[in-house]
Amino acid sequence: MSSTPSTSSTPRLTVLGTGYLGATHAICMAVLGYDVLGVDTDRAKVAALNDGRVPFFEPGLPALLRKALDSGRLSFTTDLSAAGEFGDVHFICVGTPQQAGSHAADLRYVEGVTRDLAPYLRRRCLVVGKSTVPVGTAARLTRLLQDNAPAGTEVELAWNPEFLREGYAVEDTMRPDRLVFGIGSAWAEQTLRAAFAPVIRNGVPVVITDIPTAELVKVAANSFLATKISYINAMAEVCEATGADVQDLASALSYDTRIGGRFLHPGLGFGGGCLPKDIRAFVHRAEEVGVGRSVAFLRQVDAINQRRRARTVDLVREQAGGSLEGVRVCCLGAAFKPDSDDVRDAPALDVARMLQEEGAIVSVYDPEAMDNARRVQPTLHYAEGVFDAAADAQVVVLLTEWDQFRSLDPRRLAEVVATRSIVDGRHALDPAEWTAAAWTYRALGRAG
Repeated sequence: MSSTPSTSSTPRLTVLGTGYLGATHAICMAVLGYDVLGVDTDRAKVAALNDGRVPFFEPGLPALLRKALDSGRLSFTTDLSAAGEFGDVHFICVGTPQQAGSHAADLRYVEGVTRDLAPYLRRRCLVVGKSTVPVGTAARLTRLLQDNAPAGTEVELAWNPEFLREGYAVEDTMRPDRLVFGIGSAWAEQTLRAAFAPVIRNGVPVVITDIPTAELVKVAANSFLATKISYINAMAEVCEATGADVQDLASALSYDTRIGGRFLHPGLGFGGGCLPKDIRAFVHRAEEVGVGRSVAFLRQVDAINQRRRARTVDLVREQAGGSLEGVRVCCLGAAFKPDSDDVRDAPALDVARMLQEEGAIVSVYDPEAMDNARRVQPTLHYAEGVFDAAADAQVVVLLTEWDQFRSLDPRRLAEVVATRSIVDGRHALDPAEWTAAAWTYRALGRAG
């Protein structure tokens, strides 16, 4: 791949950060026809990607990586100077985790890569933030870029928030439901349109707005989704206290077109690397700018979600007869959602930890997240498969709704467990099928 600047209407792209967001974006944009250079400080990760190995689980992405590498349009490096020389558009795709001991977003990686890239920006170019940041971050990054780049004010900053769903990241990159461009000039808009031309030609709506609004879109969207999930889980708490059925309640609500059924699924609640930390950082930033009362309800959204984990442990304890000491529990799932190996703030793994802390003998199995789970919770026992995990179990608890778990035969599973007792933490199983096979079935928001 040549390092000379692009002179055509198709800009050359760099992607700064090759984690989940960055690697996916770099691979998909190369498949769409762009020359792309991915940049990361992690030499092992760069070597793996250049060798055709995706360092995380995402359906469909390994085949696309191989296709992009074979085309000659994609490569990865640790050299920021090469990125500065090569790119017309530089996408910032580094992480913004929650700060230790605070609900604020940790911006050290965003600020660091911006500061490190700036000295190599010697001509007009566009730097585009995709990372999820507190509103107001872009203004600070603009000053950082223009004060330190040889090209000065010829370097512009724009914001293009990402909306990737783990398990659907390829679809969400190549055929998103919308593109949001936060821009400060007509040139920035034109450049972004050129950087997403194949996507826009497919009819994807483009929202043109100012940069602060673009910074807000992702956290506002995640806050809305988190609120909807916690709402139905709050109703599950009411249903448990009154003998009502939360599944029937959710079904009745879903027919109201003002409400709809998406994300109205009761269960163990949300986790992962986005929703929990994003809503906490949103509240923190709102308080900083003096409008904390406007989003104070998100603290309850977070609290409801956390209570689902403890309540799942309660159900397992009840199924075990009131104590978990010495009870063998099979935990099906470790990832925060199916079709992912991500265990960041994973409710499933948190429940397994809590069960063990109460004295249970816990055996965990997940189709993809075992290695990541071992790194986070090394003291848990990890099984080789479902039936290994369930051997002699007194309670089975479904914590991640993988299709493999949804399709389990209750009669076949009954052959290996000590007691036919199951807690469905995700409302993923058919209660009639399991009770017909002589299992005791419990689920959040349903009477026992």
